[in-house]
Amino acid sequence: MKTMMLKTDMHVHSKYSKRPSEWVLRKLGAAESYTEPTELYRIARDRGMNLVTITDHNSIGGALEIAHLPGTFISEEVTSYFPEDGCKAHVLVYDITESQHQEISLIRKNIYDLVKYLRDQELLHAIAHPLFPINDRLTPQHVEKFLVLFNILEANGARDVLQNQFIKNLVNGLTKEKLEELADKHNLEPCGKAPWKKQLISGSDDHSSLTIAAAYTQVECDLDDKNSFLREIAAGRAVPGGNTSEPKTLAHNIYSIAFQYYKQKFSLDRFVEGEVLTKFIDQVMSPCPAGVEPDAGFVDRLKGLFHNSRKGRFFKVEPQNLQEMLQMEARKVILNNSAMYRLVKDPSPPPIQKPEVWFRFVNKMSETVLKASADKALDKLSTGNFFDLFHMLGSAGSLYTMLSPYLVAWAVFANGRNMVRNCKLHFAPDNKSVSKPEVRMGHFTDTLHEINGVALTLNMQIDIARKNEIPLTMITCGPENGKPGVKHFKAVGEFGLPEYQEIKLYYPPLMEMIDYCYENNFTHIHSATPGPIGLAALAIARVLKLPIYGTYHTALPQYASLITGDPNMEELGWKYIVWYYDQMDKIYVPSRATGAELAEKGISKNKIKFYERGIDIDRFHPRNRNGFYNSHFKLDDSITKLLYVGRVSKEKNLPFLAEAFKEMRRVNDKLHLIVVGDGPYLKEMKQVLQGENATFTGYLQGNDLEQAYASADVFVFPSTTDTFGNAILEAQASGVPVVVSDEGGPRENCVSGKTGFIVPSHDAAAFKEVVLKLASDPELRKQMGLDARDYMQRHSFESKYMELWESYGRAA
Repeated sequence: MKTMMLKTDMHVHSKYSKRPSEWVLRKLGAAESYTEPTELYRIARDRGMNLVTITDHNSIGGALEIAHLPGTFISEEVTSYFPEDGCKAHVLVYDITESQHQEISLIRKNIYDLVKYLRDQELLHAIAHPLFPINDRLTPQHVEKFLVLFNILEANGARDVLQNQFIKNLVNGLTKEKLEELADKHNLEPCGKAPWKKQLISGSDDHSSLTIAAAYTQVECDLDDKNSFLREIAAGRAVPGGNTSEPKTLAHNIYSIAFQYYKQKFSLDRFVEGEVLTKFIDQVMSPCPAGVEPDAGFVDRLKGLFHNSRKGRFFKVEPQNLQEMLQMEARKVILNNSAMYRLVKDPSPPPIQKPEVWFRFVNKMSETVLKASADKALDKLSTGNFFDLFHMLGSAGSLYTMLSPYLVAWAVFANGRNMVRNCKLHFAPDNKSVSKPEVRMGHFTDTLHEINGVALTLNMQIDIARKNEIPLTMITCGPENGKPGVKHFKAVGEFGLPEYQEIKLYYPPLMEMIDYCYENNFTHIHSATPGPIGLAALAIARVLKLPIYGTYHTALPQYASLITGDPNMEELGWKYIVWYYDQMDKIYVPSRATGAELAEKGISKNKIKFYERGIDIDRFHPRNRNGFYNSHFKLDDSITKLLYVGRVSKEKNLPFLAEAFKEMRRVNDKLHLIVVGDGPYLKEMKQVLQGENATFTGYLQGNDLEQAYASADVFVFPSTTDTFGNAILEAQASGVPVVVSDEGGPRENCVSGKTGFIVPSHDAAAFKEVVLKLASDPELRKQMGLDARDYMQRHSFESKYMELWESYGRAA
C-alpha cells in the first residue's frame, strides 16, 4: 500500500452552527458565517485537505449537506455542562450517524453522561479548546477533569500560541501516577489502556470562512480513507499542524462578516471598481462568495463610513463633518501605503498578511478620530464650553464603533491568557511553593521627559529595574531619550496647557499600545499619572483583563485651582481624580496624609497603600559641600544660604516665600535666597525679589545639583500641595536641615526639631522665626544636618523600590 499523509481541518463551522450568546459576534449585533457547506468543502479541498468534516454547534445539518461528496464524514461540536456548577464545555465528536446525533442532543447537558455515551458507542471525541473559558466559569479544577475524561485534546487554531503550548506541555508531562491522583481526587473513571498518554489534534475553529484549514490534523496512513485516518488518531499517531491565531485575526473576521452583509444589502459591488476605499476593503477582507445575514447592530453603525457613497460624491474636497473627514483620510492612508494600494491596483496581489494590513488601516483611522476629538474636547474644556464639549464627545462615538471588534477580540484572548496563568500556578510541580503570581509590569506615565519629581522617580525606577533584572517597561509618549527599559510611542497629537505651555499632554496611539501590551504579555498595568496616557492605561487594563495599580503623585485638584485662580476648578478636579483612581485595584500614595485625603474624598481605604519612597543617598551626600556658590555665583561664604529646589510656580507657595524672605532680610541682611529650577512664576518672582539677595540658577542637574544641595545652609520648602517632595529627602541626605509646611506630604519626611522644622502653612511669623533661628545658630544647623543625614540612611531608593515591587505580587 502507498503510504501518504492525510489531513483535515477538524473544527470548522457552516451556516448551521449556532454560536452561543457569549461569543463576540452576537455582542456586536452581527451574526456568524452563513457560508454554504458546499462552499466550505471546496475551500478546504483547495487548501490541501484530503478529508473534510464540519463540526457545527449541536447540529449536523452542514455535514449532511456534503455527506455525498468524496472524503467527508459527519461530525459536530457538542455544547455540554458540568452539572455541579454550570461550567460550559465544547466536545468535538467525529464520524457519527443521525441517530447518534439525536441521542447526543438528549444527554448533552451533562458532560459526565455525554462522555459515558461516547465511550459506550466507541465514538472518537475530543475536548475542544480546553483552556478557553466559554462562560467564564472554567477553573484549573475543570481542566483536571478534562484530563481524566478525555484522551484527545484540541490545540485550537482560533486560540493563541500560549494556550496551545501550555496544553502540549501539560499532556506531555502527565504521568500514570498523576492521572490516577486526579481520577481519585474527582472520583472519575479514566478510559483506555494508557489514559495518561494523551493525543493532540488541531482544527481552525473557523466561523467566517477566512481561516479554514489554517490549523488541521494529519496522520501518516497506508490507506486513503477516513476510517484509517480516524483509527490513526485513536491510536495516538496524529500530528497537529498549521497556525495558531491572534486578536487581529478574530477582529478581521468580525469586520469581514459585517462588510459582506453591508456589501450585499446595499449593493456596494457597483462602487468597488470606482472607489479606492471600497475596493481596498473588498480586497482585504477576501471572504467567501456566499452572503451573510447579520443583525442590524454593528453593521448599521458602520453606515457612516460609506455615507454619501454615490460615485463622484464619496469624497468631498473639504470635509464638512467627522464622517467626511474619515472618508478623505481613509483614501489618503490607502494611497500613501504601498501594501494597501497594491490591493487596489492589482487584481491578483501577492500573498500578504491581511489581518495585519487591516489593523494598520484601522489604527490610522482611529488615530485620526482620536486627534480630532481630543483637540476639540480640550479646546472646549479650556474655554469652559461644556455643552459643546458633551455634544462633541457624543459624536466621537464612531471611534468606539471603529475599534469595537479589536477591543472584543483582545478581551477574548486576554481571558484565555489569564486562564493559562492560573493553570501555570495550579499545575506547578509543587504549587504550594508558589507564593505569588508572575509579575510583568507595563508602567504608563504622561511625564517622563520633563524635569520634576515624578519623572525623576520614574527614571530611577527604570534604572533599579534594569539593575535587578525586574520585568518593568515604562510606557509613554513624547520626546525619546533612548533610555533602555522605556517604550516610547509616537503621539497622535499634543495639547499645550494654557497656563503651562512647557507642559504638553500627548494623545496616545491606543490600538498600538494595546497590541504592544498584549504581545509582551504584561500581567499588571501601573498608571503613574491620570492624564491621556493614564487613561490609555486604564482602558488597556480593562480590555486585557489585567489588574491596574496607580500612584497618586501630584495634588492636581489643588494645582488646578492655584494655576487658574478659579476655586471651582478644584472641585471639578477632585471629581475627576476620585473617578479615575477609584478604577484602580490598588493606589500607592507617598504619604499617609495623601492617603487620608483620598479616603476623605470617597476612595475606599482598602485600595490605598502607603509606599515610602526613597532617594539615591550615595548621590546626595554631605561630601558634596565644596563652596559651589562661591565658585559659580560669587556668593561669599559668610552669608547664610537659603535654598529652594523645584518648580518655580505659584502652586508651590513661592509668593509666600518671596514675601517672607523680604521681611527676614530686614532682620538679617546676611540671608541669601537661592532658587533652583524653572517655571511659569520665575519671571514674576525675579521682579518681586529685584534688589534683594536672591539668585536664580535655572535648572541644575548632575554634580551641579548635588553640590548645590550640600553647599546650602537651610532648605526651605513652603509648598502645601506636594504629595511627597523628593527635594526634602535630597536636602536632608546632603546634610542640610529643612523647613517645611505642616500641610501635604513633605511634613512626613522631616523629624521636627531634629532634622528641621515643620511650621503651620501660610503662617509667615512661624516660618520666619524658625528660619532666622537656624540662620543665627551655626551649631544648631550643623547638628540638624548630621541628624538629617543619619535619618536618610534608612531611605535608600533601591530598597524602597524593591519593597514596592514585592508588594505588586502580594496585592494581585
